[in-house]
Amino acid sequence: MGKAVVYPLLATVFIIFMFLSPKNQGDHSRLGLSRRLGYKFPAPNFDPLLTRLERAAEERGSSNAEEDSHIEDIPDAHEYLGDEGKLNITLRLMFLFPGLDNAPNDGFVTPLEMEAWNINQAMDRLSYRTHKEIELKDKNGDGDITFEEYLPQFSEEDIEKNEMGHGEAGWWKQRFMTADVDGNGSLSFDEFNTFLHPEDSNDGAMQRWVLTGKIKEMDGDEDGKLNYEEFSRHAYKIYREFEASGDDYVSTSDDKFSGLDLNNDKLLDEEELIPILHFLHPGELSYARYYSGYLIHEADDDGDGRLTLDEMMNNEYLFYSTIYDDSDEDYDHFHDEL
Repeated sequence: MGKAVVYPLLATVFIIFMFLSPKNQGDHSRLGLSRRLGYKFPAPNFDPLLTRLERAAEERGSSNAEEDSHIEDIPDAHEYLGDEGKLNITLRLMFLFPGLDNAPNDGFVTPLEMEAWNINQAMDRLSYRTHKEIELKDKNGDGDITFEEYLPQFSEEDIEKNEMGHGEAGWWKQRFMTADVDGNGSLSFDEFNTFLHPEDSNDGAMQRWVLTGKIKEMDGDEDGKLNYEEFSRHAYKIYREFEASGDDYVSTSDDKFSGLDLNNDKLLDEEELIPILHFLHPGELSYARYYSGYLIHEADDDGDGRLTLDEMMNNEYLFYSTIYDDSDEDYDHFHDEL
């Protein structure tokens, strides 16, 4: 506990330690649960300071913290980075703990507090990437993005053909128009954020657009909806793998289908599937929620379902896994699991 760890900014390939394979359905550990998402995300930084350091290095083209002459521009950096760019993890966890333990401030980090923390980090990542895309694509500098600015490879003829296959001009145009809530032909920051990250959107229209694509993957009779057999064979299997991670009761396929089928027509449309969208097509916010559960589960030494500062420091490699040196023998057992 309390060791300093070398933090090589952007020089290492981040460990994708949560999403390994959607086929490992027999593993019901928290790490195994994450495999069922079937999507790969960058390993998240639990500590926002690491995110700021990475972004600074990326902006300046630096490959190492101690070589970055502009490190002084980052608030708090020197306070926690010692000689040779080593991060004082003990000091950082002591600083961060009150920020997690705030609802209420009682000396424990609960699952809800951990989830709120990681959701905020995920939202920051999404927002950052949207800002970077605007910087890259906003040719006239007005802060909004037109279809032509973002997808200049499509000609007017391509758009007129309106081909709706995944990645075709019509498919992209429909996604763009769905995100364009005010219908003015360009996307504001919030609209562009929804366009880039539709699976993380709270907008009902965009959620239905995502689910239309998911239904096509499962809809054997191509009627645009899921009957009970299609639901059981595909959607329910995904849902069950998420929910079967613990000892809680998991709804049967009959019960789940009936609960979703609000109009009792024995078919599920996009609107009715919205409650399980985060299972069928998880985004970074879904990832953050399951990552939070993983951290609580793995670091909870006394099994009371919440974390103390001592428990977090005793399991610091979980929270700073992206920067631990693989050669450190004390933590080889962790990396062997990845």
